[in-house]
Amino acid sequence: MSAIAARLAEVRERMGNAALRAGRRAEDVRLIAVSKTFPIEAIREAYDAGQRDFGENKVQEALQKIDAASDMQIGWHLIGHLQSNKVRKAAGRVQWIHAIDSLDLLRRVDDVAASEGRSVHVLIQVDLALEATKHGARVEDVPQLLAAAGGMRGAVLAGLMLLPPAVEHAEDARSWFRRLRELRERWLQDGTPAEQLRELSMGMSHDFEVAIEEGATMVRVGSAIFGTRVYASQGQ
Repeated sequence: MSAIAARLAEVRERMGNAALRAGRRAEDVRLIAVSKTFPIEAIREAYDAGQRDFGENKVQEALQKIDAASDMQIGWHLIGHLQSNKVRKAAGRVQWIHAIDSLDLLRRVDDVAASEGRSVHVLIQVDLALEATKHGARVEDVPQLLAAAGGMRGAVLAGLMLLPPAVEHAEDARSWFRRLRELRERWLQDGTPAEQLRELSMGMSHDFEVAIEEGATMVRVGSAIFGTRVYASQGQ
C-alpha cells in the first residue's frame, strides 16, 4: 500500500467514526481529496485506492489536471474563489463549484453551463465571520441567491459551503459548522426546496471530524491524504 493509500484509508476510518458518533451513516459524507499543488501522480495513487472526487483551488491548475486525468472517471470540484473572468473556463469543465458568493457569479455560471448544454452543481459560500481576507455571501444576501436558483438552466444549486476562521484546535471550529447547519434548517423552514440545500461542504484536514459531527455532507481534505503541501507562486 502506498503512503497516499494508507493516509486515505485512515481519513476514511476517521470519517466513519465521526459519522457514527453523530448517529449518521459514513456513506452520507463525501470526501473531496484536495489535490492542489500536488502532481498528477499523486492523484493517480489516490484514484487507484478508490478516491473519485478531487478538489482544486485554481482554475488553471484544475484544467491542466482534468486534461492529464482524462482516462480517469473523476468528479472535479473547484473549491477556491472563482473570478468572473474565469467562469467560462471553469463552468465548461468541472462538475462542482463550491464558492458561489454573489448573484452575478451565479448567473454567469448558469449562462455558461446552459450555453454548453451542461449541468454544473454549485454551492453558496456563506461568509459567517466577515473576514476581510475571505470571500462569501453575507447571511442576509443568501435568500436572494436561493430564490434565483429556482430559475437557473445550467447551474444546479445543491447546498452551502463554509470556510471558517483558522483555529488552533478543531473543537474551536464547531460553532461555525453548527451555525451553517442551523442556517440551512432556517432556510428550509422558510420554503427553500430541500434538494437545493442537501449538501453542507465544511471541514478540512484539521477539523473534518468536528464538521461531520455537526452535519457536513462534504469534507475537503488535502494534507491529511497527500502529505505536506509546498506552495508555489501560481495565478488562477
